[in-house]
Amino acid sequence: MEITAQEEEVKNTQKINLIDGFFSATEAKDVLIALLNEKINFHKVKRLSITEGDLKDDCCYDSSRIDQLIKEKQIAIDFFNQVKSAGATLEINSTIEIKVKK
Repeated sequence: MEITAQEEEVKNTQKINLIDGFFSATEAKDVLIALLNEKINFHKVKRLSITEGDLKDDCCYDSSRIDQLIKEKQIAIDFFNQVKSAGATLEINSTIEIKVKK
């Protein structure tokens, strides 16, 4: 099987259309809070894996990203509650852009 030059070339960027549409405040809250919770858990597991198995480790770890995400989560909850009280709908468009760095 012959591999063409195009098949060997790695793309430098990739875009993923993650969220695209209209949502009620409750639906938007469910989707975005779930994403924030996953990101928070990712950082917590990463922090745990750094110190796992080292009984002498003082468990010093920069938790600023976790703290920031928890604050953003509360801001989002407050926002969605306001939107729900107003009876409005939300349009959410979220594209993730991934760039290869060499």
